[in-house]
Amino acid sequence: MDRATAAGVLVGAAVDAVVGDPRRGHPVAAFGAAASALEKRIYRDSRVTGALFTAACVCGAGAVGVAADRLTRTRPLARVAVTAAATWAVLGGTTLAREGAAMAASLEAGDIEAARERLPHLCGRDPSGLDSAELARGTVESIAENTSDAVVGPLVWGAVLGLPGLLGYRVVNTLDAMVGHRSPRYERFGWASARLDDLANLVPARLTALLTVAFAGTAGGSPRVAAAVVLRDGHRHPSPNSGRCEAAFAGALGVRLGGANDYGGRVEHRPELGDGPRPRIRDIRRSVRLARVVSLAAVALSATVAAKMGSRRRPPGGMMGS
Repeated sequence: MDRATAAGVLVGAAVDAVVGDPRRGHPVAAFGAAASALEKRIYRDSRVTGALFTAACVCGAGAVGVAADRLTRTRPLARVAVTAAATWAVLGGTTLAREGAAMAASLEAGDIEAARERLPHLCGRDPSGLDSAELARGTVESIAENTSDAVVGPLVWGAVLGLPGLLGYRVVNTLDAMVGHRSPRYERFGWASARLDDLANLVPARLTALLTVAFAGTAGGSPRVAAAVVLRDGHRHPSPNSGRCEAAFAGALGVRLGGANDYGGRVEHRPELGDGPRPRIRDIRRSVRLARVVSLAAVALSATVAAKMGSRRRPPGGMMGS
């Protein structure tokens, strides 16, 4: 990891900020299709088979990243370009912010049906019976969690491991979304993907919480209050990672998250996080603003770490990127 990698991260993040995700032909969607095809061929109601599936997907993506890393090691411009393309492909912060803003616009216009149709773009809950308050809660919770999953997570692993880290993390996170959720089909098969995702997000989720606390003021909140909510409530969530992010956003926004979530007939009761009222429509836009600031801070931090790690590893007089 070097200055070329750092520059690539910055360029890729800038492209994501301007363009967002492509409507068609997204690399992550292409991976998802390939992973689904593999799942259909090898599926068994078995943890061992699921672990082999997870290993095959992650190692395949890691191998592509390692190959690209080696091919561009002494070619700084190529390294910038490849890293920028990979960074743009794995980041989802701009699309997340746009979805949040669109949800806010639908609710502000009183169009509940449009808001219900949009919620599946953000999370897997059944929106059919949700009112505006529950739609607002689901949106804020999704923005909090996905700021870590779609932005901070890939940037952390990209800063530490470069191209293999960027691609590997996105594959792990995508597999968790595909097979890591609890259901009769994936209870065993998806176990390895879910646990690997938990491990991969231990640091990113806590960094997301830390940055959210630090920049709580940009959403009109208090860093002190946000930190107190994270320390008190962050561990209460069933996920070892999502709770930290949601608690930080709850504290920063001065709202109360958690409650009953209906996932197509499977209801999960989540503990309450925070002390304020339930999120209102205006809190969606505040959460989007906070997520954008946290994302910018994560980009800057990732590029700085990548550059410093490269300078430590480069021998005196060596070529940048060697």
